[in-house]
Amino acid sequence: MDRRDTLKTLLVGAVAGVTVGSAASCHPDKAANAVTVGAGEKFYGRTPKELERDNRIRSQKYLTNHELETIAVLCDIILPSTASATSATGAGVPAFIKFIVKDIPSHQLPMRGGLAWLDLESNKRFNKQFQFCTKARQIAIIDDIAYPDENNEKPDMAPGRKFFNLMRNLTVTGYYTSREGFKDLGYVGNRPNIWDGIPEEVLAEHDVDYDPEWIAKCVDQSKRDVIAKWDDDMNLIS
Repeated sequence: MDRRDTLKTLLVGAVAGVTVGSAASCHPDKAANAVTVGAGEKFYGRTPKELERDNRIRSQKYLTNHELETIAVLCDIILPSTASATSATGAGVPAFIKFIVKDIPSHQLPMRGGLAWLDLESNKRFNKQFQFCTKARQIAIIDDIAYPDENNEKPDMAPGRKFFNLMRNLTVTGYYTSREGFKDLGYVGNRPNIWDGIPEEVLAEHDVDYDPEWIAKCVDQSKRDVIAKWDDDMNLIS
């Protein structure tokens, strides 16, 4: 099982309870553009006050361009693209993290401090900021902070491990509450299904069968939108 499959397995139960509306609320930029209500008002699962707050947060600036570019690199290390799924940046995760860090101020110092630690460590090893290192050198640093149970013998990596846990949690949350993440999980939300009756093997197991006349009236999917009609004796007419 690869890294993406492991993350998907951990998230299936949690994401199964997430609606499209709540997913949009995790991605306020997409939420604000999802549905038009009234005279140009944008609304998708958000109250006017919530949209006003979202706009206020988006108008603020906290992370620098360099910090955002480093975040994008980290996001795609955590969730790279595959043959069947887009990368974290392809799903807009850096924008999600940019918003969340402003929305939840307690993330600000750990995020900025962690990014600074990453560049400091990269400069110590390779005389370059993390963003500008080769992929192999980036992974060499990440390998020392991504697996805390295996690297506890390296106390100098503790700040990096704490930061990477935050980055990993935010990346996975942002990705798997996006439309692209839902697609990767195979989660389609609440949709009407088609019921074609109890399976034959189950009926046989209980020694029962359908009345042919009843089954013809009730399990004909071409008539699934037709409202059933009953006579005065409660016999199904159609």
